[in-house]
Amino acid sequence: MTLSSNPPVDAGRLQTALVRWFSELTHQGMFATDCSMRIMVWNRWMEVHSGRTASDVVGRPLYDVCTDLKIRGLDQHYEDALTGRISIISFGLHKYLLPFVPTNAELGLTAMPQSGRIGPLMDGEAIIGTVTTIEDISDRLANEAELRKQIDVQRMARVTAEKAMRAKDEFLSTVSHEMRNPLNAVLGWARILIERSDVDPAVLSRAVRAIERNASALARIIDDLLDVARISTGKLRLEMHPVDLSAIALAAVDVIGPSIKAKQLELRTRLDPKTPPVLGDQQRLQQVIWNLLSNAVKFTDPGGVIDLTVTRSGADARIVVRDTGHGISQEFLPYVFERFRQSDASSSRRHGGLGLGLALVKEVVELHGGRVTAKSDGEGSGATFTIDLPTVMSADVRHPQAEVDQPGSDLAHSLAGVRVLVIDDESDSRELLTEFLSKCGAVVSTVTSSDEALSHIRMSPLPRRPHVILSDLGMPTKDGYEFMRELRALRTDDGGAIPAVAVSGYANPDDRQRALAAGYQTHVAKPIDLAELSAALARAADRG
Repeated sequence: MTLSSNPPVDAGRLQTALVRWFSELTHQGMFATDCSMRIMVWNRWMEVHSGRTASDVVGRPLYDVCTDLKIRGLDQHYEDALTGRISIISFGLHKYLLPFVPTNAELGLTAMPQSGRIGPLMDGEAIIGTVTTIEDISDRLANEAELRKQIDVQRMARVTAEKAMRAKDEFLSTVSHEMRNPLNAVLGWARILIERSDVDPAVLSRAVRAIERNASALARIIDDLLDVARISTGKLRLEMHPVDLSAIALAAVDVIGPSIKAKQLELRTRLDPKTPPVLGDQQRLQQVIWNLLSNAVKFTDPGGVIDLTVTRSGADARIVVRDTGHGISQEFLPYVFERFRQSDASSSRRHGGLGLGLALVKEVVELHGGRVTAKSDGEGSGATFTIDLPTVMSADVRHPQAEVDQPGSDLAHSLAGVRVLVIDDESDSRELLTEFLSKCGAVVSTVTSSDEALSHIRMSPLPRRPHVILSDLGMPTKDGYEFMRELRALRTDDGGAIPAVAVSGYANPDDRQRALAAGYQTHVAKPIDLAELSAALARAADRG
């Protein structure tokens, strides 16, 4: 089978077809000249973007149509094209079109970023003129700009992530340092007491006080970390009641008092009894004032003065803590309330801490609808912290100290004759609770698991059945929640109604609610306040 050949194409018709095709290109500019630089082709794109039609320019010299070509030095590219060379030219957004007249707003012409190509027009090996193509590269440049922007964003994200990693590493290092110091004192004194059988009473007293003091410091660090986590996740709950700020301030002073005395500082208080009450969480507001006082104590040298004022300021109640301490540099002042930020975070710093106290102050105050500010004239000039809280007009304000047992209250709430069943898988915890509750007069039984506790309750005759149960929540195999659900499923005659107190290191408000929902009468968080625990057991056993 043979293929028929196409009939020969007339050269003139081909040229006409090519001219028509180039002329109707709409996505790219194209014009051609002969060797004498007369315009032969001027396509539709050129008409749209130059404001000149093909009938206006075809047959005319290029340099007459575009008079600025020689001024701009582009004529050299056309001379090169007539010798066979190709030139690639790019123009920015603020350049006018190649080789058009300048942008003409009246004609609706706008400048655009573009790329131009000027080269020879060939007929075989013979040069018969020049051809110029122009491309609008707006989209390409926009894509490149977007790519550069994304690269910059990624670079900034990487820098931010690296800073965050460094901050995290520094913070973890600080946490490790701040926790190891008190832990070292606790373990060190404990080993001394274990290894020495003939400990002098004075040394024993020092050891016990040091262990208690440093264990309390560890507890405060853990509480601060948990508070930050709760605030970050929106899980910090406030129990809002009308409260007297003066009474709360006095409670905070009672707690910080020993530290002020030990450092030989003078604390001056001015508590205006006419200050209206505020709607707030008593415990959290006491924590705020304590944090400010603790910060003042930390940064004030012996012999310095701390002023605590509670008064009215317009419609607000105002708390002011002013000290004569080291002050705050102007460079650090804007960051004083940021988490984990410290003016000196080096290993040689003079003062410890996680850099959380003031951040918690700010966040708790703002949760109460208030504001806190810091002021200092610089290093060595002391510092002033001012808190403004909205007030409520109420004549019936409960005294904060009537709400909870304050530190230093009598530990021995009467538990005389109360049978307590302690459930805890940790032997040290069992021994501690047994010793303390026995001192309170309780009759203590201990078990190590939920199953053992249920068996003990079922096997005990009614006269020897526990009056109250004290159970840990976090235990292997079967936790305190499951134990309580099984206990409450028992008949009353089998012990299903025995009151119970939960004790746990899980100390979030959600953990407390979960314990109450499971059937416990109350929830006590670790580390245990022994006064709070004995009072809770007494109430649960109906002996309070």
